[in-house]
Amino acid sequence: MRSIILILILLNCQFFTAQSFDNNRIQEQHRKMKRMLPRLYSQYSEDSGSEQEGGANRSEGECKQNPMMAGNAKQKATSIAQKAAQEAKAASEAQQAAGEAAALQVKGQLAEKAMQAAKAAEAALAGKQQIVQQLQQEVREAEAVVQEESSSLQNAQQNVNAAVSSAQQAQSQLKTLTKAVQTAQANVGNAEQAATGAQQEFAEKTQLVEAAKMRVEQLLRQLSSARQDFNKTKDAAMKAAAAAHEAKVNASPTGRCRRMMRLPRKRRLAVAPQAKQ
Repeated sequence: MRSIILILILLNCQFFTAQSFDNNRIQEQHRKMKRMLPRLYSQYSEDSGSEQEGGANRSEGECKQNPMMAGNAKQKATSIAQKAAQEAKAASEAQQAAGEAAALQVKGQLAEKAMQAAKAAEAALAGKQQIVQQLQQEVREAEAVVQEESSSLQNAQQNVNAAVSSAQQAQSQLKTLTKAVQTAQANVGNAEQAATGAQQEFAEKTQLVEAAKMRVEQLLRQLSSARQDFNKTKDAAMKAAAAAHEAKVNASPTGRCRRMMRLPRKRRLAVAPQAKQ
């Protein structure tokens, strides 16, 4: 469409140029006719002068006596002027016709050029139409790509939002875990202190237990020794008591007889000599 509009503008410009060219030619011809008129008048003056020179032999009175000749001369000049005007008009019309013919020729040439330009414009239009169709196809493909990329962008945005939410949750969990780690570290410190105290207490109690064991062993040894001494002392006491009792019994007469009777025969036989001694 733009090419056709440019061609029409070019044709109008060429048409107006041709008209201006024809008008310039007509004006030039008019100027030539105007330049020819003084020469026609000068020729008329020369003709009238030659007539006056040819009739110089005539008497001046004859000229005065025939005033119609002067009027005829004026009429002749007027007719010459009218004839010159008619010739100028005819020349102007001929020039106008020639200008119109030249304009028609120029118009024909312009029309032929316009046809060629129209054919070129049609070819350009077909090319432009093909380009437009190709561009429309490319636009549709680009729109499809844009739509696909927009969908992909939306999915990517959703993924980004999910990732941001996960990152925020992870950061919150990290803060919670950091606090838990700090608390655990504090508890570990306290536990270490408690463990250290417990170890010290355990060592002290272990030492006390060992000391108690040693004391128990010592006491057991002392108890065993005391028991042995007790048993020995008891045996000795019992023996002493028995001996005392026996001595007491032996000291009494009845007691001696009774004791002798309780003893076996062999024992009595052995005791009798000892008693005598």
